[in-house]
Amino acid sequence: MDKALSDQECAVRVDAIILARGGSKGIPKKNILEFCGKPLLAWSIEQCLQASSVNTVWVSSDDDQILRIAEIYGAKLIKRPEEISGDTATSESGWLHAADYIEGKGVNLDAILAPQVTSPLRKPGDIDRAVEKFILEDLDSLFASSIVDDLFFWGEGRDGVMTSINYDYKHRKRRQDLQKQIIESGSFYLFDSKTLRLTNNRFGKRIGYHEMELWQMFEIDDVNDLRMCSALMREFILV
Repeated sequence: MDKALSDQECAVRVDAIILARGGSKGIPKKNILEFCGKPLLAWSIEQCLQASSVNTVWVSSDDDQILRIAEIYGAKLIKRPEEISGDTATSESGWLHAADYIEGKGVNLDAILAPQVTSPLRKPGDIDRAVEKFILEDLDSLFASSIVDDLFFWGEGRDGVMTSINYDYKHRKRRQDLQKQIIESGSFYLFDSKTLRLTNNRFGKRIGYHEMELWQMFEIDDVNDLRMCSALMREFILV
């Protein structure tokens, strides 16, 4: 990071809050299953700890086993209440609870980095570059993304009729004439704490995105995802 950013960083503190519930429908104990030699959760903790822009890393969970593993890998712990730990609980409710807990410890939260445990295909540099953009562009929220030029979506109505959603199939454009499409990958979000509290939403008004490689957009929801992401991790990161 350059000197100009370093000066601005003095006024912007970034802390990571990682949500890791114990329950999972797709794969039991998904957040702590073995992934490329260590618990899946460990990758997100270590990536945040290795990022020079992140001050502290907190893990919020309703599961004691997850919290024990989080502590081993260097995270600070937050016990998440059962009432905001079920399948219907929003991520925002978890972040707000964690923010209250952290500020109760005397920490003044500015910006919150929120990585998704099931999206391990990231590097500490991705986090640092996202923070740099967040600060220099004076954003209140940012999301990790991947870019595609020719991804076409279709929908099927109740009557079985197929409809093109993000383009007009009757007037199909050339690939070079298509507008860039930005995919919200879910790998991580970055938002200021005031925006979260005011809107109860990870997004505010000044929204930006951090572009990552297309292969980094994949996440782990089932066994096939686990195999694919393991192969991508070994091919592109563990080299």
